[in-house]
Amino acid sequence: MDKIKLAIVGIGNCASSLIQGIYFYKDKTPEEAIGLMHWEIGGYKPSDIEVVAAFDIDKRKVGLDVSEAMFAPPNCTTQFCESIPEMGVKVSMGKILDGFSEHLVNYADKYTFIPSSTPEPTREEVIQTLIDSGAEVLVNYLPVGSEEAAAFYAECCLEAGVAFVNCIPVFIASNSLWADKFAARNLPIIGDDIKSQLGATIVHRMLSDLCKKRGVKLEKTYQLNTAGNTDFLNMLNRTRLKSKKESKTEAVQSVCETRLDDENIHVGPSDYVPWQKDNKVCFIRIEGKLFGDVPMNLELRLSVEDSPNSAGVAIDGIRCCKLARDRGLGGVLYSPSSYFMKHPPTQYPDADAYRMTEEFINGYREF
Repeated sequence: MDKIKLAIVGIGNCASSLIQGIYFYKDKTPEEAIGLMHWEIGGYKPSDIEVVAAFDIDKRKVGLDVSEAMFAPPNCTTQFCESIPEMGVKVSMGKILDGFSEHLVNYADKYTFIPSSTPEPTREEVIQTLIDSGAEVLVNYLPVGSEEAAAFYAECCLEAGVAFVNCIPVFIASNSLWADKFAARNLPIIGDDIKSQLGATIVHRMLSDLCKKRGVKLEKTYQLNTAGNTDFLNMLNRTRLKSKKESKTEAVQSVCETRLDDENIHVGPSDYVPWQKDNKVCFIRIEGKLFGDVPMNLELRLSVEDSPNSAGVAIDGIRCCKLARDRGLGGVLYSPSSYFMKHPPTQYPDADAYRMTEEFINGYREF
């Protein structure tokens, strides 16, 4: 198989886990490939992904080979793959726009953001970098709240002929104007806001769906999350959280039998705890009524390494975009978006989203 040529915006913890996974599974057999939802998609294995371009705006990463930048501060995720070769791909200076929150500069610990002094590229230069690299798919790992920057890279993809996997809660695929633009260029797009493999939102969705299927009246629920990575540090700026909270809340509301009033549901990031680093701890509580209006409540605590938890989902999204390109398909990939993302254009129950994605992989045309 040909390599899937990948560009990445944002060489943070999520990018580090994604790249580590590409090499971690390189010498594995299907039986040894623990943690993947799919060993092959359209004949493509994780190791068939090749990073050909990368963008960041932190001085500790810009100009470095990707193999070094992926472990540079403030990254703090687990290193589960020891053998990452030099890739011969330097991290290019990206467009800043709203790609960082001002409070991250000179933050009072080692995870502070340090802006690069390298001049920002023009739109034309970013487009040319994508074209020259031969990139086929771009993964967006910008910080939460990067509305302008996400739109900038989406436009660059349209001009450069690159598919787009939008892993952040900025609404691109789920915005009909953007969806139409990608359809007009016959470029695949998957989005928005990536789910984890086994994370807070997918577990919360399954519990809410279980209440519906077992006749439990769900009355109140919350999901509280803490972590110590730069994602959670960024989200201390609550003005950047509007789309994140909407994305996570709608992911849960969409599977409830009856939509909860706003005051009875809280789903979202809660606090930054530096010593947790990339470990994310989630607390979920559900209150409701059983047979005979007898009250019940459920509390759950989930602890996961945050960035590897979504990397396998991203690897599947990248491969689905490449598969769509091979088949001449463009526009929103509705089935993979519904299975891989918290805020797809159309929400489906997880069992339906799974079935539809399997059908897409096996050759059924998107609707």
